[in-house]
Amino acid sequence: MEQQNYSNNNPFNQGEYRPWGTGEDQFCMFLHLSVFAGYIIPFGGIVLPLVMWLTQRDMSSKIDAHGKMVINFMISSFIYCLIGIITACFLVGYFIILAVVICSVIFSVIGAVRASEGRLYHYPLTIPFIT
Repeated sequence: MEQQNYSNNNPFNQGEYRPWGTGEDQFCMFLHLSVFAGYIIPFGGIVLPLVMWLTQRDMSSKIDAHGKMVINFMISSFIYCLIGIITACFLVGYFIILAVVICSVIFSVIGAVRASEGRLYHYPLTIPFIT
């Protein structure tokens, strides 16, 4: 996959932009890992990435792109879990939910690793709601 170039849209550009005291790549990595907050706090897996993305998206196109990927993935995962819950009476739903949870963990870690390398990760099976 090709390396994407991002421009820094920081209106106060007096040097390197450091969101929340971190580098952009590190912030993007934390953005991908923030979905794990949902395992600790109810709805934390969508609220934390959403807050991180909404507060920093105007400052960096790189953070905006990663944030959109994470939010789209979380919305898609939620829809897939709903399908699993609806079909749970047929037993196949339990396997759907299990697959969504496993894929969520694996894809989020892969996304975090790619973000730390400065690359944008496109989550598989993600519906692009936010473009």
